[in-house]
Amino acid sequence: MKAIMVMFDSLNRRMLQPYGGDWVQTPNFQRLSQRAATFDNAFIGSMPCMPARRELHTGRYNFLHRSWGPLEPFDDSMPQLLDEHGVHSHIVTDHQHYWEDGGATYHQRYTTHEFVRGQEGDAWIGDVAAGVVSDAPNPHFRTRLQDQVNRRFITDESLMPQARTFSQGIDFMRRNSAADNWYLQIETFDPHEPFFTQPGWKELYPHDYAGEPMDWPPYAPVSEPPALVEHYRAQYAALLSMCDHYLGRVLDAMDELDLWEDTMLIVNTDHGFLLGEHDWWAKMRMPWYNELANIPLFIWDPRAGVAGEHRSSLVQTIDLPATLLDYFGVAPTADMQGMPLGQTIVDDSPVREAALYGVHGGHINITDGSHVYMRAPKAVDNQPLFNYTLMTTHMRHPFPPSELRNMELADPFTFTKECQTLKIPCIFHRFWGEELQTALYDLATDPGQLTPVRDAPVEARMTEMLVEAMRASDAPAEQFERLGLA
Repeated sequence: MKAIMVMFDSLNRRMLQPYGGDWVQTPNFQRLSQRAATFDNAFIGSMPCMPARRELHTGRYNFLHRSWGPLEPFDDSMPQLLDEHGVHSHIVTDHQHYWEDGGATYHQRYTTHEFVRGQEGDAWIGDVAAGVVSDAPNPHFRTRLQDQVNRRFITDESLMPQARTFSQGIDFMRRNSAADNWYLQIETFDPHEPFFTQPGWKELYPHDYAGEPMDWPPYAPVSEPPALVEHYRAQYAALLSMCDHYLGRVLDAMDELDLWEDTMLIVNTDHGFLLGEHDWWAKMRMPWYNELANIPLFIWDPRAGVAGEHRSSLVQTIDLPATLLDYFGVAPTADMQGMPLGQTIVDDSPVREAALYGVHGGHINITDGSHVYMRAPKAVDNQPLFNYTLMTTHMRHPFPPSELRNMELADPFTFTKECQTLKIPCIFHRFWGEELQTALYDLATDPGQLTPVRDAPVEARMTEMLVEAMRASDAPAEQFERLGLA
C-alpha cells in the first residue's frame, strides 16, 4: 500500500472547474475529480498555515489552546506514527514556514524530507545592498524585500519553487514505485500570495491594466480601483493554472507507473483565499467566510474504487491523518478527534454532525452544513485569552519576555498526556479591530453569506452545538468566558 498527498496553500475552491468555476483554466482538477471522490462539504479546522498543519499531524483542533506554533512534545504525529509502523514517510515542500521558529518541529517527524528554497520571503539569497537587515520597523516589509531578492534568481519556470517541488516529488514516485509501504507528501506554497509566476501563465488571462505589476494584495478591505482588483484576480488565476499543470504531472505519473491500483491519492489545501469577495483580500482579519473555510478535497482510495462521484458529508482536515493511518492499518491515537473517511468515500456515510473551526483569538465558528454560526468575543479587548504551550515561539521569533513575565503553569488537558503546560497571557494586538461580530448564516437561502439572519431557535441550537464541540475539545474555561457562553 502507498499513499500520496498533494497539498496546495490558499486554494480557492470556487475557482476550480469541479466546483463550478467557469473562468479559470483547471482541466487537471477536473480530470482528478473524474478519478476520485470530490467532497463538497470539507471544512477547515485550525487556521492559518502551521495550525492547519498541526492538525494534519495530530488529527485534533488546536486553535482553542494556542496560536501559530510548533508541534508540542505531547502531540501525536501521523507521519511519525507511520514511520514507527514500518511505513516510510517523505515530504518534499517549498513551504518556508517549516523552517521558521514557529514550524521547526514538523518536517523532522517524517522519515525523510526535502526543502525547496525561494517562496515568498524565504530567507534564502543574501544581498546586503537590498537592506534586508531588520524586522523591527515592519516584518511584512522585510518579507517583501526578501521576496524581490529571491525573484532575481528565479528566471525560468524550471527554477520556480513549485516546479522543483513537484519534480522532486515525482522523482520519489519513480524511485519507489516498485516498493511498498510509503507515504509521500508533495506540498507547495502556491497559490499563496505573492502570485508570482512566469509570463506564459499570465498570458492565459488578458485584461486591461496599465499600472505597475502587482501580485501581492494586502490583508485588508478592498480599496483598490476596479482595474487593479481585476489584475490581482488574473494574477491569482495564472498561478492557479500553473498549479493545475503540475497536479497534472502527478496524475500523469500515476498513470505511467500504474499506481492507481495500490496508491491512495489525497489532494487538499489548508484554507481558501478571498479575492474581493465580501470586499476583503486574503484571510485572517475578516470572518472565516466559506470562501476561506469550505475547502476543496479530493480522495482516491483504491480499496473503494470510487471515481467521478461527489460526497456531501461534513468532513474536516482533522479527518485526513485518521484516514491515512486507517489506510495503512495503524490505529489512530486516543487523542485524535478526526475520523477515517474510508466508508464516507464508499457510500457518503457521515462522520460528524458539526464542524468546529477558527483562528486563535478570533471567532469560534461551527457549521452543521446548513447553517454557519460565527461567535464573536463579547469584549473589545478580546480577553481573557491565553496560549497554552511548552513551545514558546511565534511564527518567526520566540515569545518576548514581555509575554512570558506573567506566565504560570496550567493543569494538564485531556490530550497533553498528563503534562502541565505554560499558561501565557495573550496580549491583544487588535488585529481584528471591530470586524468581529456574532453572525448566523443560512446556507440554503444565502450560500454567499451576504446577509446574516436573526433566528433565535436556530441560534440557540447552533450555540448548544458550539458549546458541546468546545467541551469535547477540552477548551480552556476562559474561551467560554471570552465568547460570553455559560
